[in-house]
Amino acid sequence: MIKNNPLISIIMNCHNGDKYLQKSLKSVFSQSYKKWELIFLNNQSQDRSKAIILGYRDKKIRYFETKSLINLYKARNLAITKARGKYICFLDTDDWWTKDKLKFQINAFKKNQDYKFLFSNYYLYFQDSKIKKIFFNKKINSGNITQYLLNDYKVGILSVMMERRLFKKKKFNSKYNIIGDFDYFINLSLKEKFLCINKPLAFYRFHSRNYSKNANLHFQEFDRWLKQNSTNFTKLGFKLRSLKIFKIKLFLKSFLKKLGV
Repeated sequence: MIKNNPLISIIMNCHNGDKYLQKSLKSVFSQSYKKWELIFLNNQSQDRSKAIILGYRDKKIRYFETKSLINLYKARNLAITKARGKYICFLDTDDWWTKDKLKFQINAFKKNQDYKFLFSNYYLYFQDSKIKKIFFNKKINSGNITQYLLNDYKVGILSVMMERRLFKKKKFNSKYNIIGDFDYFINLSLKEKFLCINKPLAFYRFHSRNYSKNANLHFQEFDRWLKQNSTNFTKLGFKLRSLKIFKIKLFLKSFLKKLGV
C-alpha cells in the first residue's frame, strides 16, 4: 500500500557538469510533487558544479563528494546508499524533466500497485540544432517485456522511477561507464514487470560531451556484456539477434572514429 506522499530520492551524479546543471536543477525545484530529496554526488568535478549546487542552500539537497574519480556506475551505487526515499529516480546534469514528472509517476504507481519499476517516454533534444523529437512513437505495453527490450531497448534512466529496495538485492555493475543501466534494467526485467508510461516526461540532451559519444568504450562494454550474458538469456529462450546487430553497428562506428571519419 502506497502512502499518500512517499519520499522520492533523486540521484544526480556529477563530473564537470556545470554547463547545463542549472537547467537540470530548475526542473527538479519546479516539480509539482514536492516530497523529494536530491542526492548530489560530486565525482571530482574541476568546474563550477560544487559552487552552483551549494549556492542553493536548500535542506532538500544532500551533497556528497567522492575521494577520487570513479566509474559512473560505481558513483551511482554510492549515491544510492545515501538515499532515504521509498522511490529512486535518476537525473544527470545535462538532462531535465517536465514539471509533472514525479507527480505523474507516483500516481501511476498508486493505480498499479503490483509494479515496482516504471519508465516513460521522453524527448531527445539536440543541443546544436535546438531540435527536439519524441524518443519512441510506437506504444509500449507494460508487463513482462524482456524480449521487447532485447529487440528494441527503450528504457532511458532519466525516465525511470523504481522502489529503492530493489537495489538491496542487486546493484549496478560498477565496472561500467556507459551501459550500466542497460545491464541492470534488462536483468531486472527477468524478475519484475515493467510499467511503461508512453507520455514524454523528460528531456535527454544530445551534445558533444555525452558519455555515449565514446564509441570505442561503448563497443568494449557492450561486447563484454554479450559475452557474459548471451548463454544465460539464450537458455531462457530469448532471442538476441537485435543485440548482435547493434554490436556490429557499434564496432563499425568505433572503427570509423579511429580512422577519423
